[in-house]
Amino acid sequence: MAGDPQGVQAFYERMPYPAPLANLDKNLALLKSPERRRIRSLLMFPSGEPEHRQTILVAGCGTSQAAKVALREPEAHVLAIDISATSLDHERALKEKYALENLELRQMSLLDVASLGVVFDQIICTGVLHHLPDPDAGLLRLREVLAPEGAMQIMVYASYGRAGIYLMQEYCRRLGIEASDQELDALGATLKCLPDDHPLGWMLYRFKDFTHPDALADALLHPQDRAYTVPQIYEWLDRCGLSFGRWLEQAPYLPQCGAIARTPHAERLSALPAPEQHAAAELFRGAITHHSFVAYRTDRTKIAQPVQFTGDQWRNYLPVRLPWTTIVREQLPAGSVAVLLNPVHKHPDLVLPVNTMENRMFAQIDGKRTFGDIAESYSQKDVVGRVRPFFEKLWRYDQIVVDASRTPDMTS
Repeated sequence: MAGDPQGVQAFYERMPYPAPLANLDKNLALLKSPERRRIRSLLMFPSGEPEHRQTILVAGCGTSQAAKVALREPEAHVLAIDISATSLDHERALKEKYALENLELRQMSLLDVASLGVVFDQIICTGVLHHLPDPDAGLLRLREVLAPEGAMQIMVYASYGRAGIYLMQEYCRRLGIEASDQELDALGATLKCLPDDHPLGWMLYRFKDFTHPDALADALLHPQDRAYTVPQIYEWLDRCGLSFGRWLEQAPYLPQCGAIARTPHAERLSALPAPEQHAAAELFRGAITHHSFVAYRTDRTKIAQPVQFTGDQWRNYLPVRLPWTTIVREQLPAGSVAVLLNPVHKHPDLVLPVNTMENRMFAQIDGKRTFGDIAESYSQKDVVGRVRPFFEKLWRYDQIVVDASRTPDMTS
């Protein structure tokens, strides 16, 4: 779509997104949870965070994201920018309500971020770069202000899962539909009349956002957006001097997880290089609507994501369970005593049945003992054939994160 930065700014001044929140009280305990902060830290920095007070940039903070980050990271200095004065007004109200002295707000374009004169340990940019006229230019600007050993969290739209959205975007353009209350009401009513087999139909059923006018406008009436396939993400990062770290939720992209692991192609898929595995898994799933991932500068001196289960280094890893895991103990598959579910996953096949031995190992993960500590009570045969593979499976299925800071430093 042709570039129109003024149109994007005007859109968000009129239709701030996400819907503004008067307060964060409902999720305050979760936002302030040290356990959840630790988990996010290990996703970004499995080898250990920077030891100094961190600086965090929220690039395109919207109406509440900056306040949430500041609550989660009370020891960090959080600097948030957005082109929308309306969105920043909502952020400012939350800053005052919760006395967020560590939060600084600026109205500015992401493309001007170098003028801040700050180098950031973390950059969070979700749902923004795909709205720029030139996403490469935006990513390059962010890369310039990312510390050499820093980490960047990015979310952009995914091409295949949004096919129905792009059909309806074109429909709206042809009819000249605008983001007025009356037009949005009429558009919402129109969506209820879509044929059952329309590519947007499954999204209307799964994502209740389409019942809210602001979300409807953001999805179907936005003046500018683009989407990426997995290979395009890898190419994009490479062009901009960045390397792929990991998917925030990796199980949907791995051929070792879920239904794809039970296909006749599973072994062939697992033999592919990781980027090809991820690309094939996206094609198999077909319904991934956005990509959330961690990226690093290519000139980083240390390996950013060192977690692997070959050799013996895995014994030094410290596993941490995710507090939001759901454990089901009724109506189980044969041979299972429980099924582990990560409710963040949107794909119902990403469930992990565990047997009696695996259930016992899972219970031993307490955030204090390393894999090696837990493995000591098992025979070497079990460690090779059952213990290590189960630990790797927990990690692949996003049931644990790993602290790899106890392993020897490795340079890239």
